[in-house]
Amino acid sequence: MILSVRDGCAWSIAAATSMGVRLQPLGARTVSAGGLYSLQATSAETNVLSVPASLGLPALALTCFVEGSPIAAFIKGDLRRRGIAYRGPELPQGGPWGLRHQFNIADSGFGVRGPVVHNDRAGEVGLRLRVEDFDLKTLFEQEGVAMLHISGLIAALSPSTGAFCLSLASAAKAAGTMVSFDINYRASFWKGREAELRDVFTKIATLSDILCGNEEDFQLALGVEGPESGGRDLATRVSGFREMILRLRGLCPRAVVFATTLRQVLSASSHLWGSILFADGDFSIIEPREIDVLDRIGGGDGFVGGLLYGLLNGRDLQTCNSLAWACGAMAVTVDTDYARPESEMQLYNIYKGNARVVR
Repeated sequence: MILSVRDGCAWSIAAATSMGVRLQPLGARTVSAGGLYSLQATSAETNVLSVPASLGLPALALTCFVEGSPIAAFIKGDLRRRGIAYRGPELPQGGPWGLRHQFNIADSGFGVRGPVVHNDRAGEVGLRLRVEDFDLKTLFEQEGVAMLHISGLIAALSPSTGAFCLSLASAAKAAGTMVSFDINYRASFWKGREAELRDVFTKIATLSDILCGNEEDFQLALGVEGPESGGRDLATRVSGFREMILRLRGLCPRAVVFATTLRQVLSASSHLWGSILFADGDFSIIEPREIDVLDRIGGGDGFVGGLLYGLLNGRDLQTCNSLAWACGAMAVTVDTDYARPESEMQLYNIYKGNARVVR
C-alpha cells in the first residue's frame, strides 16, 4: 500500500468544486458555425470524482448552487446519475445580473483543426465558496473522508475560494484525511495575482500527500526550478521530472506521490499518451503510445481520477499508473468531459489495447 487509507469513512473521496455547464456543437462543428448544441454538466473536479463514483466508491462534491435555477437543477440531476453526492448552500440569484453557473463553450476539434475552448465565468456562483457554509467538523471528524481532492482551478478563482481550499486541506490533515492537489495552473487566472496565489498554492501543496501536474504547473505555481516541458525525448523528460521531484520534496515534505501525464498532440484526433508516477523512491513510467481522440477535454481529469481510485484501493504503483493512464485514455473517447468506467476489467482492456467486442 502506497498510502495509509483512513478506515470507517462515510466518504471515500470529497472535492471542492464550482459546477457549470458545457455547450458543445454537434457534428464536430466549430462553435461559430454550430447549429445544434449539446448541454452537459461539468467541472474538472467532478470529472475526477466520476471515476471512483462509477466504480462504487462514495464520492461527495462540496459546492454551491444558484437557488431556484433550472441550470442548478440540471447539474444536480447529472451528479445523481453519476453517483456523486453534493453538499453546499443555495444562494439567491440576485436578479438577472446576479449569480449564475459558469458556461464552458467548446468544440472538440478534428484532425488538423484543434479544439477551441471559451470560458464564460463572470459572476459564477462558485466565487462565493466559503468555509463558513460547511460543517468541516462533522464532515471530517464524525462522518470521515478518506481523501480530499483539491484543484488549482478552484483555489485560484478568488481570494475567498483560495482561503476555502486551504481551510479544507488543513481540516482534512488534522482529521487524518489524505489530500490530493492537482495544480492545474492557468495563466489567465494568475494574471496580476502571482504573489497571492503562489503563497496559497504553496501552503496547500505543503499539506498534500499527492501532487499532480506537469513541469509547467510545478514551476509556475510553486516556483520550483525545473526543465522546460515539451519538445524533448522521453528519457530527458523523465530525468527532468526526477530532478524536479527532488526539489519538490524539499518544499513539500508530506507529499508521497507525484504524478504527471505525457501528452504529444499529433492531431486533434490522435495523441501520444503516457504518464509518470513517483512514490517511495520508485518510478512507474508508461511510455507514450498513440491513442484515438474523440474529444480531449477531461483526459487529464480522468487520469487523476484513475490514480486516486487506485490509491484508495491500496494498489501498487504500476497498477495505479495503469488505471490512471486507462481512465485518461477512456475519457477522450467519449463526448462528455468525464469517464464512467463500468469495471476495472474495462480499464485493463483499454490499457492492454484490447478493443474487441464484449458480449
